[in-house]
Amino acid sequence: MQRRAEKMLDFLGLGEVELSLALVDDGTIRRLNKAYRGYDKPTDVLAFSLREGEPFAPVDDEPLGDVVLAVPMAERQARQARRPLLDEATMLLAHGLLHLLGYDHRTKREERVMIAKTRELEVASLIRRVPPPRKP
Repeated sequence: MQRRAEKMLDFLGLGEVELSLALVDDGTIRRLNKAYRGYDKPTDVLAFSLREGEPFAPVDDEPLGDVVLAVPMAERQARQARRPLLDEATMLLAHGLLHLLGYDHRTKREERVMIAKTRELEVASLIRRVPPPRKP
């Protein structure tokens, strides 16, 4: 997950920002969901931005925020969609990262944009990086 997050951040031109990723159980995400969103139920991913209001324009070494991903929920969703857990978790990571950058899905248009951006990040996370040349 760390490598995929790094690739997503690089793709977005944010390779030097700090991102926290927590992989948690259903009970933990349920408590967070209740405390911060008022929903007393587990969810698949939560994003906690360190900035509120306008979309975030991060600078190098600046903390972006936290993405909290519920592994059991991701497992169930992956099984239901008949795809690997890593693919589901990657999609959820991308979704959470976009929320940190100010994207949302309250309207149909916002949802279309967010889905397209999520897919871009999923693909970016799979691109094999060419290692830097070795020094002689």
